[in-house]
Amino acid sequence: MKVLVADDDRTMTVLLRATLAKLGHEVWVADDGEAAWRLLQEPDAPKLAILDWMMPGMSGVEICRKVRQRTDAPYVYILLLTALDQLDDLVEGIEAGADDYITKPFKVKELRARLRAGQRILDLQSDLLAAQAQLENLATHDFLTGLWNRRAVLERLAQELARSQRERNPLGVILTDIDHFKRVNDTYGHARGDQVLQEVAKRMTETVRPYDAVGRYGGEEFLIVVADCDIQQTFGLAERIRRAISAVPTAMTSGAIQIANSFGVSATKPGEEVALKDLIEAADRALYRAKQNGRNRVEWCALDEIARAGAAHVEIRP
Repeated sequence: MKVLVADDDRTMTVLLRATLAKLGHEVWVADDGEAAWRLLQEPDAPKLAILDWMMPGMSGVEICRKVRQRTDAPYVYILLLTALDQLDDLVEGIEAGADDYITKPFKVKELRARLRAGQRILDLQSDLLAAQAQLENLATHDFLTGLWNRRAVLERLAQELARSQRERNPLGVILTDIDHFKRVNDTYGHARGDQVLQEVAKRMTETVRPYDAVGRYGGEEFLIVVADCDIQQTFGLAERIRRAISAVPTAMTSGAIQIANSFGVSATKPGEEVALKDLIEAADRALYRAKQNGRNRVEWCALDEIARAGAAHVEIRP
């Protein structure tokens, strides 16, 4: 574990450094408060710090307060090193944000015990953050394919639509679904159908740009948000995805299956004020057109076609 030692007493620093090294820790050293604060702001800074109470430039208590004021940095477990033993002084240190304290001269067994306590707290926090990240991922991603789920991809589309209108840039949308997917499930079983969904998702994410959003819209249908692209560019991307899916059969444990997708494309023009439901309705009409015209193809639908037809309200459910 990385441990920061900050003390202007050179003898104490040497003793702490040697003791911590024997205990298997990587030791960072600062000889005043300002140097300690700079080190704690490094990207790979130690998560545990032993700070002398009284130091030039900035005291250990002042550093505690500054560390605890941060909201965008990992937690640092802080031990105050002090010769003070008055209860009021110790309370001040704890209230400033210190987790524990060690009195001078320190005892090796006590130091080891307090370091172990700090390591346990840091490990628990790391586990908690990992669990929180996993929950956030489950809330926004489809469990089977790893793509954005319906709610998340619609939120992304709404954000990109607002941005495109604000910055007067085009925005493309692709709706696609797997041709004859029911036949796959009926012939090979739902487990093989899941493999097909996963492989299609993989090929789509490998083809789009890193900043495009691909989501599972429902069943075997997918929604792709294509930032800063007009209708021709969005059509071109959809065609590349179509080829990526259909060019190579999908390998499965029981053999290979030829899979194809149909695609519907729509896009806004720079500065065009468009409702989200109309953008999706246009892509959906284009997808239906692709199915009617033989499947395994890309079709497009202009937004003014929706306006002329007086499109019915599309309910967007999360």
